[in-house]
Amino acid sequence: MNKKEISEIKKQFTPNNCAITRICGCYVDGEKNKKTKLKEAFLSLSEEEMFKYFEIFKKTLSGTVGKNLINMDFPLEQEKEGGTQEFLLRLRGSKLQDDSILEEFYDKVIQAYDYGENYYIILIHAVYDIPGKSSDGQEMFDASDEIYDHILCSICPVNLSKAGLCYNAKTNNIEDRIRDWIVEMPDLGFLFPVFNDRSTDIHGLLYYSKNAEKLRSTFVDELFGCETPLSAGGQRDSFNALVEETLGEDCAYDTVMNIHEKLNEWVESQKDSPEPAVLTKSEVKRLFEECGVEEEKMETFDQCYEATAGENASLMVSNITNTRRTEIKTPDVVIHVDPDRAALIETQIIDGRKCIVIPMEGDVEINGIHVTGSFSEDNSEQL
Repeated sequence: MNKKEISEIKKQFTPNNCAITRICGCYVDGEKNKKTKLKEAFLSLSEEEMFKYFEIFKKTLSGTVGKNLINMDFPLEQEKEGGTQEFLLRLRGSKLQDDSILEEFYDKVIQAYDYGENYYIILIHAVYDIPGKSSDGQEMFDASDEIYDHILCSICPVNLSKAGLCYNAKTNNIEDRIRDWIVEMPDLGFLFPVFNDRSTDIHGLLYYSKNAEKLRSTFVDELFGCETPLSAGGQRDSFNALVEETLGEDCAYDTVMNIHEKLNEWVESQKDSPEPAVLTKSEVKRLFEECGVEEEKMETFDQCYEATAGENASLMVSNITNTRRTEIKTPDVVIHVDPDRAALIETQIIDGRKCIVIPMEGDVEINGIHVTGSFSEDNSEQL
């Protein structure tokens, strides 16, 4: 799913567009005991409750595709009888009205979710009547010919509110506040099936993780049977290792800067596209070649790529380069510069020493103090 398709589903989480038929929930304590359960028609909830749930559901579909939101495909064996996809299809097909399959789902989540405190499993079933679109992209609500039948799960930590004082209007006093158990925004969640090309695709799911660096591979493996991709940080580290291992001793400043300049150009060219910019192994290889990496260095590229990222791994460009700033780091100094101005920084040999040279142009500050661009007489003589 891309950001436009995700946005279309999120728009259903409003009173006017609500397509949710049923909501179920299970509150689990830190000892993995089921404390209480919920199962009812969503529209039977009070308006206040509905709005709070809408906020949770929207959050489960929020973040950056490829970081917090991960598209996952089921392995073929999981689509057979007894597989994880087949189970989710049965769960969706039950419309959350079969108690036995709900209990089985809760048990699977409790078994797979490694969390030592209280949490709330929320599961909804929804049927979205997909409006058709005219040639100019306008929605035609009277031309729908497909429904998107899906389930959304949100797993929310439940924490005790902070201690403090409050004003009691009944007694007109400042008093100790009663501490409540508060359902927080989701830690994990998933949407099944995915909504690809504005149509149902039962071969995948959209996975949400609040922490983009902790995707909980054990949870993904046990509940979905899918391979957990590299996290955003893992992709960045793998790409950096790939550059260093491929170039070896020839990992020069100019070459690395050239690689990131081209990556930033690619991000800029794709900024209006709903699809994130993704690099496959062949595209990374072409990038290196365009940046002047010698042919003999490229002989080990395939081996290095498989060792650092994985044979079939793809890398999101936004995960491996920072379009907002370039960081140049030495043991003693860290320099941050706008990528558009990175060309101002040069490397020179001065008095036999490798130096990073930055021209002093425009306003210059030292700890907030404006200084002139001129040198003292002693410094001028040294240079």
